[in-house]
Amino acid sequence: MASPLALILTAFLVAPIIMIVIVSFWGATEFSIYPAFQFDNYAFLFGSDVTYRVFFNTFKYAAITWAFTLVIGFTVAYFLAFHVRSLKWQIALFLLCTIPFWTSNIIRMISWIPFLGRNGLANATLVSWGVIDEPLDWLLFSDFSVILAFVHLYTLFMVVPIFNTMMRIDKSLIEAAVDAGATGWQTLRYVVIPLTKPGIMIGTIFVVTLVMGDFITVRFMSGSQSANVGRMIQNDIGLLQYPSAAATAVILLATVLIVIGILLRFVDIRKEL
Repeated sequence: MASPLALILTAFLVAPIIMIVIVSFWGATEFSIYPAFQFDNYAFLFGSDVTYRVFFNTFKYAAITWAFTLVIGFTVAYFLAFHVRSLKWQIALFLLCTIPFWTSNIIRMISWIPFLGRNGLANATLVSWGVIDEPLDWLLFSDFSVILAFVHLYTLFMVVPIFNTMMRIDKSLIEAAVDAGATGWQTLRYVVIPLTKPGIMIGTIFVVTLVMGDFITVRFMSGSQSANVGRMIQNDIGLLQYPSAAATAVILLATVLIVIGILLRFVDIRKEL
């Protein structure tokens, strides 16, 4: 049974990655690419200030999105796990959280554009309430709109693993902490959060990897005024610079693997898999 699975894994995961690594060492002209073994693509990437700025932008988006999704995801999961007693209501409310995912990511993302635009509902409401005198330009086509879209798209990837982990916590531990005189904050800090770390780590891996590889959201929500690594790869592919795109993809893959390796040192998530 292991051999067919290993063959499928090799054919659909390992082989494509090997091909990308090989192409990353090829050369390219304005009109063609040619097989070679050279480090020109990597030398250009590591020698360009643009690469470092784009990677910094990518990490910035990932870190801010992670922080917001963690707070929202933990709060929602905590409410569902410990404040909703009925299993039917837990299922119903959890399904309610998934309703936005019944539509395309692009549709959900683009739906923010008429809401955040200069003449959109958000600005119109703030002006009518007297909160602002004129429409805010930074609500759309800015880092704010990019991060807002990321949080909207990926919060559920934080909710699910945290909720799954919280549901496995023995409720008698919570009762014991309360009987021992622990406050709600102390119970949360010393009982719930430590036992929820595997779920938090799984959600973190999902959110960080998804944000770092996303390029559509950055393109539309920033109005092409900002970039991340995914946008760099997309631009190279659009210019038919496949070796350069492959080199950028290899660097991104290595970066993501390093981040995941660091995260896995904090908690053993194998217990959750």
